[in-house]
This record gives sequence, structure tokens and C-alpha cells, in this order.
Amino acid sequence: MTSLDTSSTGRLQASRGPLEEGSALVEFLGGTASPALTRPHGGLVPKTERVRVAVIGAGQAGLSIGYHLAQRGIPFVILDANQRIGDPWRRRWDSLRLFTPARYDGLDGMRFPAAGWSFPTKDEMADYLEAYALRFKLPVRSGIRVDRLVRQGSRFVLSAGSRRFEADEVVVAMSSYQTARTPDFAGALDRSIVQLHSSEYRNPSQLGEGSALLVGAANSGAEIAIELARRGHKVVMAGRNPGEVPFRTNGLLARVLLVPVLFRIAFHRVLASTTPIGQRVRRQRLHSPAPLIRVKERDLVAAGVERVPRVTGVRNGLPELADGRLLDVGNVIWGTGFSTRFDWIDMPVFDERGDPMHRRGEVAAAPGLYFVGLHFLHALSSGMIQGVGRDAAYVAKRIAQRVRRAP
Repeated sequence: MTSLDTSSTGRLQASRGPLEEGSALVEFLGGTASPALTRPHGGLVPKTERVRVAVIGAGQAGLSIGYHLAQRGIPFVILDANQRIGDPWRRRWDSLRLFTPARYDGLDGMRFPAAGWSFPTKDEMADYLEAYALRFKLPVRSGIRVDRLVRQGSRFVLSAGSRRFEADEVVVAMSSYQTARTPDFAGALDRSIVQLHSSEYRNPSQLGEGSALLVGAANSGAEIAIELARRGHKVVMAGRNPGEVPFRTNGLLARVLLVPVLFRIAFHRVLASTTPIGQRVRRQRLHSPAPLIRVKERDLVAAGVERVPRVTGVRNGLPELADGRLLDVGNVIWGTGFSTRFDWIDMPVFDERGDPMHRRGEVAAAPGLYFVGLHFLHALSSGMIQGVGRDAAYVAKRIAQRVRRAP
């Protein structure tokens, strides 16, 4: 097993197995390994387990709410469907790096142990989350997928296979990007064409012969298009240009001025649900792709990526564009995003688009139910690592107020 290396380089080295006592990171944290992180949850479990607060999801949102609940002394448990903390990050494509520098990638209470202006890999982020749960001894139950959430009387009932939990408060700590979305006509493509959703893409070796079509021109599609083009593939990218951040995130201007201003002021305070401009931007951006952050339009041009109109269907087994052209390609990668899947929550707390109805994560229609981690939950920074902590702190405060009022 390789562990996290916190040597003089300050970079994290991706681990290939659960953190164990004696590993470099455990020694760095000055702690011992938590059994919850080193072996799967097992043993006899009662049919119904009573908990004060149930947190669903052990990503950055779930761990953040766990940290703030622990700081307030409120008992809780975190239920997560993955076998290991950080697995959703580990499953991303091999070359992925975070868009934000390490100095902005730490959760409350623990800095990200890397050079401040380096850009961590997805595996380094995964291992950081695992280390975070270890450091603060957060009670994560891995391998438990909640498949139904209902309200019975004054309590919530969570079903997870043969397990059953009752809780006074529930925090759904999941992002807006849960289920890969592909168009209905994807199944009509010729069977010889290799199809992948961007969530399934790992590296260029997965592709077959012929050119590659990226359907979707947002950040994931653009990053994958650049990688494929630089590996010698002819790449065509379909979709509307979402715009771009007008500076290089690794440049001097970003370090001195733009990144601090954007992250700490614009994204965090100005573009918030409590400001008129924030309310307007939220309505516009809630279901729209974010602008390109690292890749610029000129990068795509320089790499030879061809831009075409959006894909509207399939004809004769080939992708058809809005202008009627057919593309003879050997590979299609669907960078068509994700949908928020909350159909397992059996309560009338969603609007006509399926979005939770809440104020700063608190659901008025179901007192005791909260959301953390959603895109633009309170501000544009809510779905970002550097912004989720404030939302978690607010929700933990509201839960503490309920706990104090409880008989």
C-alpha cells in the first residue's frame, strides 16, 4: 500500500488502500486509525437503529456537516453507499486535477497538505477526505446505501436494504450531480461506436478506432477533448460554448488578485441567495453549465478540436447535428452532465423541476430535514470545496437550536 506522503514537497501521494496505523498520514495527523475506516462495517445490526442525526453521504459535504455537528457535541452518524471515503473522486478520469489551488481545497479545521498554489489530483483529494474523517473521528458507516427516506410522526425513517434507522434530524449531504444523464436517442447509435459517459471515462485507452465526438462543451467535455486531441485523436466537440473564466488559474494575476476576489468575495458573498444579483444569477445558473475554468477556447483551437452544433438525434446509426449533418465517428463521449436523483425521498419537498425547496438548506415543509452540498445552495461557492463549510456550519447551528428546544 502506498500512503499519503507529506514530505518536503508538500504533495500528496495517492494511496491504494485504506489508511492504516503507521502510515505516513496517520503519523502526520498524530492519531491512530479508526476501525470505521480500516474495516467494513459488519456484525449483527438491530432491525431499527435510533440516532439523533443521520447524515446521508460522506463526501466533502457530509464530512463538513459531521465536523460541525461534532464541534457542537451533537450525536450523529454518517451513512455512505461507497466502500471507502473518497471513492467518487477516485472513480474520476485518471488525469483530473482540481480546478482550485490547494490553499482553497481544505475543509474547516484541516488544511490541504500540499503547496498552496499546486493543483491536487483527484486521488489526492480522495485521500484527503479519508484523512479528514480519520482526524476528527467522524462516525462514517461505509457500504450503506439509503434507498428510502420517509417521515413517520415526528421522526424520519431511513431504509437501507435490510437496515432501518430512525432519526430526529436528517441531513442529505449530496451534490447536485448524482446520476449520469444521456439522451434517449443514445441507444440508437450503431453498435460499432464506442459510447461512454464522461463519468465512465478514465483514459484514452478506452476508445476504439476513428475520431471521437464529445457531446457537451462544459468543463468535463473540454478537459477530455484536450486530452484526447493531445494523444493524437481527431476530436469533434458538440454543444454551446458556456463561456470561460477570463484568466489562467495558475497565473500571477490569479494568485495576486482574481482568485482571492472571486472565491472569497464574489462567489462566497456577492453571488448569494441574500443579494439581488445573487438571486438573479442563481435562477440563471441553477441548471446551466459552469463556464470553462482551466481550458480556454484558444486551447481547444490550438489542439485541433473542431467545434460543431449540438447533437439533436441519431440517423442511420450516426449522430445527427442541429444543421442536419451526420458525423461518421468511432467514439462518442457523453459530457451531458448529471441529474439530481432524489426519488428515494418520499416527502413532498420538491418543486416542479425536482429541486428541493429550502432556505439555506433548511426545508420548511419537513422540519428537521436539511440539504448540504447542492449547487448554489446558498451561494455560488456552495457546491465548491471552499464554500461547503459555511453551509454546513449554518445547518449545524439550526440543528443545535432544534436539539435545545427538544423536550
